[in-house]
Amino acid sequence: MGRDAELVRFESAEPNARGHHPGVFGLANGLARAGVLTAEDHAWWRRSNAWCTEAYRDPSAVDPLVYDRAVNPGAKAWFRASAVELVDKAREYLVLLDRYGVAWVERRTSSPGRVVYADEVQVVAVPLDGDRG
Repeated sequence: MGRDAELVRFESAEPNARGHHPGVFGLANGLARAGVLTAEDHAWWRRSNAWCTEAYRDPSAVDPLVYDRAVNPGAKAWFRASAVELVDKAREYLVLLDRYGVAWVERRTSSPGRVVYADEVQVVAVPLDGDRG
């Protein structure tokens, strides 16, 4: 992938119990499932998730095996840096994570690994370097 195809990912700063680094949406969903969001934040989260569902394709709806741990171990979703609207939406979720003290990091790459799904705004890839988190 050239410079124009640079990818960005927002993920947990620390691994979870399984040694993985969940992405920004997974982290926000975890806060909601845990019941820690205020009513206002929960309403925002629901609206934002609905907007994302309407605006973007879910890779697992296209290929149910895309995140299968046996078939694609450690598969991670990356946003195309050129997908400004999606990256900006993800940054709104980062504000939510910051508010609840959830540490995250931004990663960028042009070589995410073995690509198992790609569309105009996102790529799902299995890392080749042994990083399965």
